[in-house]
Amino acid sequence: MPTDLNQKVYVAGHRGMVGSAIVRNLQAKGYKNIITRTHAELDLTNQQAVKTFFEIEKPDQVYLAAAKVGGIHANNSYPAEFIYDNLMVQNNVIHHAFLSGVKKLLFLGSSCIYPKLASQPMGEDALLTGKLEPTNEPYAIAKIAGIKMCESYNRQYGESHGVDYRSVMPTNLYGPGDNYHPENSHVIPALIRRFHEAKLSNAPEVVIWGTGTPRREFLYVDDMASASVFVMHLDKATYDSQTEPMQSHLNVGYGSDVTIAELATAVAKATGYQGRISFDSTKPDGSPRKWMDSGRLNRLNWSPKVDLENGLKTAYLEFSSR
Repeated sequence: MPTDLNQKVYVAGHRGMVGSAIVRNLQAKGYKNIITRTHAELDLTNQQAVKTFFEIEKPDQVYLAAAKVGGIHANNSYPAEFIYDNLMVQNNVIHHAFLSGVKKLLFLGSSCIYPKLASQPMGEDALLTGKLEPTNEPYAIAKIAGIKMCESYNRQYGESHGVDYRSVMPTNLYGPGDNYHPENSHVIPALIRRFHEAKLSNAPEVVIWGTGTPRREFLYVDDMASASVFVMHLDKATYDSQTEPMQSHLNVGYGSDVTIAELATAVAKATGYQGRISFDSTKPDGSPRKWMDSGRLNRLNWSPKVDLENGLKTAYLEFSSR
């Protein structure tokens, strides 16, 4: 970790689940000069606004956690917005960070960058080896472009300007700040909400879509923040030891996965729901498994700290206190 805790650090997307966790992590480490802007204060799709912001603030480091995100329904309904907004945010922030002299930037992506039929666990070298999942292809394409933009600036300006822009790809995240919308949330917040409401209404049964057999990997968001700050502050030689100039991203996962049935049981326990859990096998299961290979990051001596049971307890406490 750097000794200068007065460095000016800009966290883009600080109101999101990951961005807010990164702010918490930096504050806990004693950083005194963290810059944030709400969307109302700074529209990151507006090139002139972003240019002016960087010219005035001149941050030393940038965490690019801002993105337009959503579930399958949102991705399917608004593909043009998902690709346009995310490309514009990335292009503006990365380019104007460079123009203002930012040497260290961390870009946060998503596991959806990997092909739909990638072998499991998915390693970094699976990128661009096959077709993407159609429902979130526009979002995935934008995230792939962000990785390649960071790599391209490193290749062109690394030696001449000291540019060192890095990328991390998280698995499925959950925790404080998650989206619990009844239609657009991901699996853990959706289950937390359903079991919570079933408990309040004394419902005898909660029915889960699918067979319960697909396996998924989940990482607590504060572990993701910890990994982000860790990767940002690795010395360049160490980071380079596990990456390549044109394959420079690192996966961030928990290291193991669970079945949807196991997950449902764990969420029910966390929420205190004591009724029956059943599965509707007439509904689709989705991919049989999505599991990331985080070996490269683990070899750099980072590992997650929060297990699923304790993470779900904390997530439910935050949700139920809203």
